[in-house]
Amino acid sequence: MASPPKNVGILAMEIYFPPTCVKQEALEVHDGASKGKYTIGLGQDSMAFCTEVEDIISMSLTAVTSLLEKYNVDPKQIGRLEVGSETVLDKSKSIKTFLMQVFEEHGNTDIEGVDSTNACYGGTAALFNCVNWVESSSWDGRYGLVVCTDSAVYAEGPARPTGGAATIAMLVGPDAPITFESKLRGSHMAHAYDFYKPNLASEYPVVDGKLSQTCYLMAVDSCYNLLCTKYEKSEGKQFSVNDADYVVFHSPYNKLVQKSFARLMYNDFLRSASSIDEDAKEKLSPFSNLSINESYQSRDLEKVSQQIAKPLYDKKVQPTTLLPKQIGNTYTASLYSAFASLIHNEHSELAGKRALMFSYGSGLTATMFSLHFNEGQHPFRLSNIASVMNVAKKLKSRHEFPPEKFVETLKLMEHRYGAKEYVTSKDTSLLVPGTYYLTEVDSMYRRFYAKKPVYDSNIPHQNGSVANGH
Repeated sequence: MASPPKNVGILAMEIYFPPTCVKQEALEVHDGASKGKYTIGLGQDSMAFCTEVEDIISMSLTAVTSLLEKYNVDPKQIGRLEVGSETVLDKSKSIKTFLMQVFEEHGNTDIEGVDSTNACYGGTAALFNCVNWVESSSWDGRYGLVVCTDSAVYAEGPARPTGGAATIAMLVGPDAPITFESKLRGSHMAHAYDFYKPNLASEYPVVDGKLSQTCYLMAVDSCYNLLCTKYEKSEGKQFSVNDADYVVFHSPYNKLVQKSFARLMYNDFLRSASSIDEDAKEKLSPFSNLSINESYQSRDLEKVSQQIAKPLYDKKVQPTTLLPKQIGNTYTASLYSAFASLIHNEHSELAGKRALMFSYGSGLTATMFSLHFNEGQHPFRLSNIASVMNVAKKLKSRHEFPPEKFVETLKLMEHRYGAKEYVTSKDTSLLVPGTYYLTEVDSMYRRFYAKKPVYDSNIPHQNGSVANGH
C-alpha cells in the first residue's frame, strides 16, 4: 500500500492583473474627496481594473496557461481544478468549465472540481478542497489546481475606490515549499447582511460599510482565539503573535489590515500573552473591562492598539501589503495577492518560518490558518515562485488611466453586463503577449476569447481563437 502524501501544500503560484490602473490620488481629485481620503484614510495607492477586452475568464485563462508553461507542468498532470470567485457571469455554467479548454486540447477531461462561491472566501474554500483531495484516499497522484479570480467594481460613491481586479493560480500537491499546518486552524461562520449581491441585473453589491468592518474584526477575534486554543491544546503552551513570523490578511483596504493586526495584539493583551510587554500592558489596561461590542466602537482603543502594534506590524505584516495597495481589493484573490507580496519581498528569508493567514468573506465566512515554508525542490522553490510571478516588472509595466477614462470604462461595462450580441474593440495594444482577451458575446450569450500571440502580431493568420462551444 502506498504511503500517504506528506507536506501537502502550494507547489507553485502565478498572478495576473490587468495592465490598466487608476491612481487613488487622482481619483480623490476627480471625486471631489478630501485629500488623503483614499490614500491615507483607506491606505490605498492605486487600483487595477478590467477594460472591455478583459474579464475574470480571460484573466483565469492567462494565469492558468502561464503557470503550466513556466513551471513546465503537463496539463495531463492536473486531476482537480477548483475556482473561487464571486464575479457572476453565468448562474449555471462554472468558470472552471471555460478553463477546461486548456486541458481538452491535451486530451485531459478527467478533472474533478467546480466553482466555490461566497464573497471573498471562495478562493480559500477552493484551496482547502484541493488540499483535502490530495490528502484523501480519492487522490490519484496528480496535481490540484486552484484559481482565485475576481473583478471588484462598485457603483459611484464612497465604496468605488475599494475595487480591484486580479487572478491567482496555485498548484497543489505533496512535498511542497508551502505546507499546511492543518491542525492550526480556526473558522467563524455566521449570518450577516454586511455585503451582498441580491440584484442579479447589476454587478454592484449592496454594502453596509460599518457593519462589514465590525463583522470582519469580530471574525478576526473569533478565528484567532480558536486557533490559539487549538495550539495550546496540542502543544501544551500558549500561542501569541510572536509565534507567527508573518500575518497575512484578506485586504478590502489597507487601513482595515492595520486595525486587524492591532486586534490580534489586543487579544493577546486580554489573554496575558507573551507578545505584550509591560509598557503595552499599561497603555491597554484602561480598555481591559470593555465589552466585546464596546471594543469595536472605541476609537481610543483602536488608536492605542495600532500604536502598540506598529513595530510588529512593520515586521510581520508590511511585507504582505504591496499588491493589495497597488491593485486594490481583488475579492477571492486578495488574501493570495498579499501572500504573493510576501513571497516577492521575503522569499530568501522564508524557509523555516510560519505565516498566519486570515480569509474573510462577507455574509459571513472566515478562517484563520497556518502555512509553513521550506526551500522546496526545483522548479517548486520559493525563489523560483518569486521569479515566475515577477511582481515588480508587472507593476512597473502598467498603464495609468485618468479617472475620467476609468469611469467611462465602468459605464460601458455596466451597459454590457448580462448583455449579448456585441463585439469588443479587440484592442490588445496594452496586453503582453500570451494574454487572453474577450472578442465577442454572441446572440446566445456565448463568450469567445483569443490569445495575443507571443510572436509578431503583424503577420496574418497567426492568432487562434478559443471559444466556448465552437
